[in-house]
Amino acid sequence: MSAIQTRFTVAAAGLVAAGILAAACSPSSTASTSSASSASSASTTSSSSSSGFVVTPQLWGEMKPIVSVKELMRDMIDPIADNIFDAIAVIVDRKGAVEHSPKNDEDWARVRIGGVTMAEGSYLLKVRTRPWTPKGDENNTTGPEAVELTPAQITAKVEKDPVEWNARIEALRNVGLQVMDIVDRKATQELWDASENLDAACEACHKSYWYPGETSDYYRRLDRRMREHNYPGGKTKDPEPEK
Repeated sequence: MSAIQTRFTVAAAGLVAAGILAAACSPSSTASTSSASSASSASTTSSSSSSGFVVTPQLWGEMKPIVSVKELMRDMIDPIADNIFDAIAVIVDRKGAVEHSPKNDEDWARVRIGGVTMAEGSYLLKVRTRPWTPKGDENNTTGPEAVELTPAQITAKVEKDPVEWNARIEALRNVGLQVMDIVDRKATQELWDASENLDAACEACHKSYWYPGETSDYYRRLDRRMREHNYPGGKTKDPEPEK
């Protein structure tokens, strides 16, 4: 190759390189780069989805329940509720009545753990794939006096009115938020209200979804059978209905 051809080739290559650099600095190139970045991001999301991780605006991945609702209540919600129920009480002994309440940071930390667990743990009840009971557990649903719902009946009830189910969850969560606020302010006497609110929230949910058959009539019938058993042939007059 001659010197002239060599210089021409080098010059041409330089122009091509300059053109590429200019294009890289132009707005259209920036848009192209942005599009490529978006495509890469979309590819990553797609890859995550194919790997079983579905990212949503609320969650970094899919929530996969380990235990049933019944076990979640028994093993987490119910035990930790005692951090709130036991936080304040009146203990009566031979010396008289003494109020038990949080006295130090450790006591208040225990109450806060109860509040945080209620506030956050309650939302675990929103996972639709969580079964209501362990496999094979149909609740107390046999016999003429069965008072509980089967898992299938609970599912049907929730699907018919999911607003109620979410309202029950929010009621429990609100108690957790209330307790957290009480702890921040060290408002000891307000723990009485929080304890009552927690009991009311739990019982209202249980009576709607777990044992709706435990009505006042049910307890009157139960009381009558107990009296008939303990005092055969005696008086078994039913108590006056509640007004």
